[in-house]
Amino acid sequence: MSSKFILALRIFFSVFLLFFGLDHFFNYIPFPEMAPEANAYFANLLSTYAMQLVAVVEITAGLAFLFNRFGALMALILMSVSINAVLFHLFLDPQKIYGALVLLILNIVFLFQYKDKYTSLLKSV
Repeated sequence: MSSKFILALRIFFSVFLLFFGLDHFFNYIPFPEMAPEANAYFANLLSTYAMQLVAVVEITAGLAFLFNRFGALMALILMSVSINAVLFHLFLDPQKIYGALVLLILNIVFLFQYKDKYTSLLKSV
């Protein structure tokens, strides 16, 4: 892919992550209605401060991609958040899965972009 396209995508991804990560602390996006099961699960996540941890990961990843530092590491760490977001929406709130899919797709794109950085991790001893 073109380096200018990847740069634009990296900046978009970092703004996306910062926007949604900071929302966990400042609540500037109105909370949408969810299915009762999704509300119960999400309330449990909020009560254990798990969503604050997700916010820290999203903000840290957003800053890493924005400043082009530790992007390969943050893409790996962010993958757990991406998969969990997609699974949450897939099984509990499928109408609102689009943002989670964007997160997962962009994460996969950047995992692929950083694939050379992972060769030593995937090499057998």
